[in-house]
Amino acid sequence: MEEKIRFTLNGRKTEITVDPGRTLLWVLRNRLGLTGTKYGCGNGFCGSCTVLINDEPERSCTIPVGDVSGKRVLTIEGLSRNGKLHPLQQAFIDNDAMQCGYCTPGMILTAAGLLLKNQSPSRQEIVDALEDNLCRCGAHEHIIDAVESASKVMKGGK
Repeated sequence: MEEKIRFTLNGRKTEITVDPGRTLLWVLRNRLGLTGTKYGCGNGFCGSCTVLINDEPERSCTIPVGDVSGKRVLTIEGLSRNGKLHPLQQAFIDNDAMQCGYCTPGMILTAAGLLLKNQSPSRQEIVDALEDNLCRCGAHEHIIDAVESASKVMKGGK
């Protein structure tokens, strides 16, 4: 049975009538047109579907949309502001941290969750935070470099 679900999506109040058991991933992609969040394994293992829920990285393929009622959800589409890329997005470009790009939204949002908690993570803390996000192209070193670079920019350095 469908219900009204209210939550904040990418900074905007959102209300949608949907089966609350439907996964957040499919609601984002199919009902709300936010296709940056990717379907990977469907079991929460690969990380390509990662979004931030109340600033915490979560796997949207395993979360019923009813569970985000009253919460804040941030997708890759909501990370940039006023047409300007977020420092993480820019750092991924600057550091060639993507090849096919499929894992990139999940990597960026996982890194964003890390940097919200820890503005100066060590290289090992970055590795640990991204450990469960899979990249088949082997861009991990560039991804880690990008997160280190973004951390410095976000703190006002270069």
